[in-house]
Amino acid sequence: MRAKVGVGALGLVLLALLIVIALSAWGRRPAVAIASPQPINFPHNVHVQTYKLDCQYCHTDARRSEYAGMPAVAKCMGCHKITAADRPEIQKLAEYWTKQEPIAWNRVFKVPEFTYFPHKPHVRAGVQCQTCHGPIQEMTTAMASTGPRLSNDLLNLIGLRPPAPPLTMGWCVDCHRQQNATSGAKAPLDCVSCHH
Repeated sequence: MRAKVGVGALGLVLLALLIVIALSAWGRRPAVAIASPQPINFPHNVHVQTYKLDCQYCHTDARRSEYAGMPAVAKCMGCHKITAADRPEIQKLAEYWTKQEPIAWNRVFKVPEFTYFPHKPHVRAGVQCQTCHGPIQEMTTAMASTGPRLSNDLLNLIGLRPPAPPLTMGWCVDCHRQQNATSGAKAPLDCVSCHH
């Protein structure tokens, strides 16, 4: 009888140890970018799905620069002088236009300072924005949930699509290797391409 109790107690200790290890592994993830409060609510889903705007219509610097860039207030007002001008969020936009001030957007996607990520070669190579940013065309608020998380694992387990992929070095290197193997790309694999 004592042996059964000892085995049961040992089993509980091992189970508790496994749970602690699993939780600590989920705790070691890259910085999580979440939906930041923005000065104006910008529904990507409406602009992309309803009005069929391409990402690069607003983020024109993506194809020629390191950064994707944000559109000037003048570009937004090109449509919104007329379209939905009576809505509160568009009225906020009009205030920026009247004051001739840029919108102070809060950054959502960011790689570590020691990492160099240029948008230009990725856009020119045909990498879709959703590859790194997740299903942004479905988002009412731009956000990213990166890294291994219990929620992502459970969504994968039941067959649903989790949010944006983990923006880690290993993930990027795996993508480069896959592109080189499957599409004949020449995505660099040397350290100085991203760290210099």
